[in-house]
Formats: sequence, structure tokens, C-alpha cells
Amino acid sequence: MTPITLGILGGGQLGRMSALAAARLGIRTVIFTPENNSPASQVSDKTIVAEYENKNALAEFAALVDIISYEFENIPVETVSYLKSLKPVFPDENLLNISQDRLKEKQFLNDIGIQTARWTKVTNETALHVTLEEWKASETIIKTARFGYDGKGQIRYNKSQKLSDAILSLGSTEGNLIAEEIINFKYELSVITARDQDGNMVSYGPMLNDHKNHILDTTTVPAPIDNTVAQEAIQKAETLANEINLRGLLTVEYFVTNDNTLLANEIAPRTHNSGHWSIDACTVSQFENHVRAVCGLPVAPIGRHSDAIMKNLIGEDVLTYKDHLTEEKTCIHLYGKQDIKTGRKLGHITFLKDKK
Repeated sequence: MTPITLGILGGGQLGRMSALAAARLGIRTVIFTPENNSPASQVSDKTIVAEYENKNALAEFAALVDIISYEFENIPVETVSYLKSLKPVFPDENLLNISQDRLKEKQFLNDIGIQTARWTKVTNETALHVTLEEWKASETIIKTARFGYDGKGQIRYNKSQKLSDAILSLGSTEGNLIAEEIINFKYELSVITARDQDGNMVSYGPMLNDHKNHILDTTTVPAPIDNTVAQEAIQKAETLANEINLRGLLTVEYFVTNDNTLLANEIAPRTHNSGHWSIDACTVSQFENHVRAVCGLPVAPIGRHSDAIMKNLIGEDVLTYKDHLTEEKTCIHLYGKQDIKTGRKLGHITFLKDKK
């Protein structure tokens, strides 16, 4: 059997866990990242360290692998398009292009019948204030259209403020911003769906997510929610996967309102922090099904055998991992990052429980 070599763009913890999952299947991995000693490079066969715009390095990378994927969505679309001319890339640049731009993302979701919070492109202060009047709201969340994550690139805006001051604080310009209705939600959910080349799908979740300082703190599975809401969340994620002819894995994050309305908040064309529990609580993790799908293997039933709570180790939280080293049904994952910084994800712990 000729071994497959998977190229992964990005060297973070998602790439690391994908490389470990690939190794279970006898699949070799090569990492492409601008970062020296990245978490993924520590567990992979080879790493090319270069900027994503370096075509000579990208060509060298493509020559070493059979198939290419990516571990985060802020890879330049031009990089993926160039690599696609050399080797297959999954998911393709269509999903990447949509997920990188909140304006495109919201419009696409709405066009295929998936409801979101109300939103508008920020063009000028007068138009924004007219929209707020229509929404019967005095405040909104203004976000940069591109390259925001973990609460970065957004502010709460009140129409008593000058829009120009808000834009200045974001370091952006009018036309590159989106205003979103502020939602009073009961909870946040996510669903992760993997889809293979034959259109077979499996989904993880829904998961209940709790955030601290805009960063995911804990994920609980199964989410203690109404079954109708749970099934709707899965159905919408799988509708999206079919609509874009996904080969790979995607994540949909939702708000659930007080009347159980499900609103899609964000999509990610990759494995996701809220699915880390699947490494320990499932027969086949999100990372393995991602690798299977992009490498032309069939996705497999997830086989969840335990309930779980996943706790992120962020910043100095990582120093507490030793407190859990001898606990039963406790699974510690450290990402190999050397520097402890506020807000930095350095590991996670999954606490397993008997499945109800």
C-alpha cells in the first residue's frame, strides 16, 4: 500500500492534532507555516517554514505531498488557489473565501435559508443609524469584515458615539465593517460536520459552549437542550455542507434565543476548538474524520461512548494541568507551546463521564 502524504497549511494545535490523527491511519504529514517550532511541526514528518505568499516554498511543499488541507481560515485565498494548480486542496477556496469575510458569510447563509442575526454593511453613520432605528435598537456590534477571531476585531457601538471613533479603534475603514444585531441568547452551540468525496456525512454535537473574555472556556456534550433544536442545528450544518459540496470538515456556531430560535453566528472551514473532546469521547475524532475526508477515505460513525466536558487551558491556566494528572477519566492535552501569554490556548483537558 502506497502511503499518502497530507500537507497541512498552518502549524498550530489544530494542525498538531490532525497530524496525530493522520499518523493513526498511516498517513504522513508535512506542515507549511511561517512559525518556527510550531505545535504541528513537533509531531509531523517535515516542516517548511516560509510565508504563505512565498511561491517557491509553496511549490516545494506541494511537491512533497499528495493532498493539501489547512488548519485555520486566515490562509490567503491566493495561496490556496495557487496550490490547487499543483495538488488537490480540500476544502477548496470557495468555502475559505466565504468564511474569511463576514459580509459574504452572512449573505451566503441567508441565501441558502439559514437564519442569522440581522446585519448590515457599515457604509456611513447616517445609514447605520437608520438601520438601528429599523431594528429598534440603540446599540450594535461592529466587527471587521475580515480576520477577526476570539473576540478580536469587534466593538460594541452606541449611536451616541461617533462612528469615525469606533472605526479608528478597530483600525479599519467604512465598507470593511459589518454591524450585527445584539442578540439576547440563552446559549451558544456548535455543530461539526465531516463530509467525504461520496457525500457521506457525520456530525458531532450539538455542543454547548461557554466563553470567557470572548474565548471558548468550556464545551459540554451532549448539550442539555431541546431535541428539536439539536436536530435543527445538525440539519442546518449538513445543508451547508451539501450546498458547498464540502470535502472535508466544517463547523457552524449558533446562538439560541429565548424562544428557541436558532441563529447561525459563524462558520469555520476546519476542525474546531469545541470538538476537541471527540479525541477522547469518540471512536473517531473530528480530526480523524477530517483527515479521512480530505484524503479520499470514507468518513466513519463517530461512536461517542462517553459524555464529556472539555476545558481550555488558556494563559496561566495551563499551570493547573498537574492537578489533574492522576484523576480518573481525565485526559490532558498540551500543545507544546513554550511561552505562556494571556489569552493564548496552550492545552485542554477533557473530563469524561459515563454516557447517559
